[in-house]
Amino acid sequence: MYQIVPGGQVDQTASVGIGGSPLKKKLSRDGRPLVVAGMLGCVLVLAAIVSWCYYTASLRKAQLLKTELLNLNKDGFVIRNQAGAVIFRMAFKSGTLDLDSCSKQGSILSCARSDSGKLNFFVQTVGFKDTVMCYRVRWAELEHERPVEHAMAYNDSHWYGGAESATQHWPIRIQGEEEPLPFITSDVYTNRNAFGGILERYWLSSNATAIKINDSVPFHLGWSEKDRTIRFQARYEDSPYRPPEGQPALPELSYRVCVGLDVTSIHKYMVRRYFPKPIQAPASEVFQHPVWSTWAIHKTAVTQDKLLQYASDITKHGFTCSHLELDDRYTADYGEFDFDPQKFPNASGMFDQLAADGFRVSLWTHPFVNYDSINFAVGVERGLFVRELSGELPALVKWWNGIGGILDFTNPEARDWYASHLQMLKSRYGVTSFKFDAGETSYLPRQFSTLVPLTDPSAFTRRYAEMALPFHERAELRVGYQSQNISCFFRIIDRDSVWGYELGLKSIIPTVLTIGILGYQFVLPDMIGGNAYPNRTTGNGNGLPDRELYIRWLELSAFMPAMQFSIPPWAYDDEVVEIARKFTEFHRNLVAPKVLELAGEVLNTGDPIIRPLWWIAKDDEAAYKIDSQFLIGDDLMVAPVLEPGKQERDIYLPAGKWRSYKGEHKGPMYLTDYPVDLDEIAFFTWVH
Repeated sequence: MYQIVPGGQVDQTASVGIGGSPLKKKLSRDGRPLVVAGMLGCVLVLAAIVSWCYYTASLRKAQLLKTELLNLNKDGFVIRNQAGAVIFRMAFKSGTLDLDSCSKQGSILSCARSDSGKLNFFVQTVGFKDTVMCYRVRWAELEHERPVEHAMAYNDSHWYGGAESATQHWPIRIQGEEEPLPFITSDVYTNRNAFGGILERYWLSSNATAIKINDSVPFHLGWSEKDRTIRFQARYEDSPYRPPEGQPALPELSYRVCVGLDVTSIHKYMVRRYFPKPIQAPASEVFQHPVWSTWAIHKTAVTQDKLLQYASDITKHGFTCSHLELDDRYTADYGEFDFDPQKFPNASGMFDQLAADGFRVSLWTHPFVNYDSINFAVGVERGLFVRELSGELPALVKWWNGIGGILDFTNPEARDWYASHLQMLKSRYGVTSFKFDAGETSYLPRQFSTLVPLTDPSAFTRRYAEMALPFHERAELRVGYQSQNISCFFRIIDRDSVWGYELGLKSIIPTVLTIGILGYQFVLPDMIGGNAYPNRTTGNGNGLPDRELYIRWLELSAFMPAMQFSIPPWAYDDEVVEIARKFTEFHRNLVAPKVLELAGEVLNTGDPIIRPLWWIAKDDEAAYKIDSQFLIGDDLMVAPVLEPGKQERDIYLPAGKWRSYKGEHKGPMYLTDYPVDLDEIAFFTWVH
């Protein structure tokens, strides 16, 4: 007997006994949900396991692609501050990383492939104390000669540094679109869109980050206003850079990014670690007394009589003099060293008279030997010139005074030949020093060869600047590249006699601040009133700069490390002479002692003498953008008038108590329409 189970459950044996078919169909219909549920459960468990594995793998990959506060992805990297905010962003523009090729060992995160082939990529974390974290980044192609490009987003931060430029702004102002150009020294007076004669591969941001490009990089710089990026590129194609001898032209882009607590402290760290320092300061007399140049007043028409009269007028009008600067042109031809007997019939007697009257004299010099000079044949015969790429013939170059050869300062014989002529002038006439003009890479042929091959053309600038070392106490250079250790004055490029930012009065403070950030602190801010070049002078048509412009320029120069006259105050009237006397005395008695004290500190620290307002106002957004005021040290703030027709200006005072002869004020605050008469300049002392 078969028992029927209550609830409709049927014994399997009984079902089979009945014949099987109908009951099998019923079981199939009733059991399907259970099977589906079981299968679904298995799938869910499996999915959970896979998800967990993927999650843990993602965590491991995220940890792999993170080093300290830097996060790497295939398209670039970001750096965050301790609060988690992104403060630096770099995008890889020439390729993407294959993240599966990346690995991490200690402080080094490296990758072996990009989307286009093998490469050597790494990020190395280097920590210094508790306040600075640096990241060394390197992208080196191993298979392709194409350019390597990274693009740095500047976002809402303010950036400083890079290079002297014709239209100088502080902070840097990115305008338009510019494909990457060779980052080499150039004469920005003749090519106003180029990079200037003083430059370094260093930039600093208001959000306490700094970047320095390595010396070995064939470095090109561009930018995009639309994308809000600064473009860093390494390439050898269509470029004056050359790979080291015997090595393939595989470009490498390498740099270090450092992050600190504030903009001032990170800059101090970078300067102390990466910039050479001067061994000693120039002669104290150059800081205390004006330099008087013949250039703007006489140009190339200078003669013995004019120089003697100029010196006599300086004394007659009651001015002091660090030294007279006899500029272009005292020789018969460019490339010669002795005096033109037609213009200077008794050079020895002239020097004797000037010495008796208490004047030291420096002479203008340059690296060119024109083809019509008697020394051109000497240079060809002895192999003293930079040569064409083949190395067989001297390269002819065009400069502002003609065509000729340019001395190869990688050649010890050329250096000795040049130095011996300068020493001859010093010993024969008692010349005190030299104004070293030119030296920019832009005066080299695009394709050239030197005795010692130059992978970086700007190394030529450094070799030329080294020629000033024996004369450093009163020497003057207008070029610098890794030359901060040369203890002489660096002059900003010629200024036009105009008010604006393009080589005018307004450009002086941004330029001095910029080259100060680049490590050049002994700054000569060019001639008071500018160079009075035709068609580049604001004036009344008499060849002189505008009177008001000249006075405001004079007042600003009195607060610079050194003053330089050429167009004399007595070319105007007695009032201008009196204002000039007042401010040269003010410079000597108030400014020079403070500057000399700071100059001594430069030897150890490299800190600027002329400082931006943010130096003491690190978290002050307004201070980051001020380009018409500056500090001397930490406690003397200067606010010159830089606009025509104005006898007042707005002045920003950072936090603290500030005192002027007109009263005391507590910052941060703006003083609007602060009165500044034509014979005045506004300055304030920080009261501790």
